[in-house]
Amino acid sequence: MTDTGELTNAGPEPEERVLEAALRPKNLDDFVGQHRVRQQLSLVLEASKIRERTADHVLLSGPPGLGKTTLSMIIAAEMNAPLRISSGPAIQHAGDLAAILSSLTEGEVLFLDEIHRMSRPAEEMLYMAMEDFRVDIIVGKGAGATAIPLELPPFTLVGATTRAGLLPGPLRDRFGFTGHLEFYSVEELELVLRRSAMMLSLKVNSAAFSEIASRSRGTPRIANRLLRRVRDWALVNRLESIDARAASAALDMYEVDVRGLDRLDRAVLHALCTKFGGGPVGLSTLAIAVGEEPETVETVAEPFLVREGLLGRTPRGRIATAEAWNHLGLRMPADAIFAGRSGFELDDEEAE
Repeated sequence: MTDTGELTNAGPEPEERVLEAALRPKNLDDFVGQHRVRQQLSLVLEASKIRERTADHVLLSGPPGLGKTTLSMIIAAEMNAPLRISSGPAIQHAGDLAAILSSLTEGEVLFLDEIHRMSRPAEEMLYMAMEDFRVDIIVGKGAGATAIPLELPPFTLVGATTRAGLLPGPLRDRFGFTGHLEFYSVEELELVLRRSAMMLSLKVNSAAFSEIASRSRGTPRIANRLLRRVRDWALVNRLESIDARAASAALDMYEVDVRGLDRLDRAVLHALCTKFGGGPVGLSTLAIAVGEEPETVETVAEPFLVREGLLGRTPRGRIATAEAWNHLGLRMPADAIFAGRSGFELDDEEAE
């Protein structure tokens, strides 16, 4: 059976990339949510068409699963240009980037996912390529090394990052447009699900859409993933249509609760409340208590728990808020530390 932790992990799984591609909107009009970014991006693209120039470089930031890759594909489609896809981790040497840039055609859109993870030498080469459409190829070594300038055809770089703060200033400044994607509302996710259900030929009623959307952590990728799991559950149980009760039963079986918490999320909160009295407790100790690596707890479970107001990060460690106790159906001790009391203002990074 599918690992429940994967259902609410916003990162794409390799086997579902084909399914995701089939559900992606192909133009800005079909793209749901992110109204402000869509409006601004539409203006940028329309202006470039009128000027008959390649579009300005675009930087898209925000948590995973909100549509950065989809928007890059839409940009290429709107500009009627080919799309080249790569990623920061795949470009560890300046030569790797030079090989990609030198093979671009005029007007081509180059999408670099997780651009903040690109190596420093490649970043420095990218500065000149973005601004002057030129790169210097170094031939030879030491005192005999020679820089040969290579002219590049005009192209549009679309960079995507989940951690915009890690991008150096000179790189950020070279993007003509920067858009930050926000988490979706339940209503927007219902629209995403309705479109996906139509493309998958599923019969789903309004209450079921609402049930799935409310458990999707504000993320379209997770919403579509949960919709496919509900579809599988209905298929096995020979249901011709999906209602709220069926959706709820399917998601309960996959251990995704009414607020979108999965097995790992609840394990973290339960350990924090029952084993450590609500905290504070260190990350490593908490991770050992739930049988996971500290990095997994910190990067997979914590962001959503903090955003939901269920967990707090203090200089002395993690604490459970009053809302966490309520969600688990546990009684909070009178001496427990929770949000609003002293010690909650600074997280670990700020304390350092």
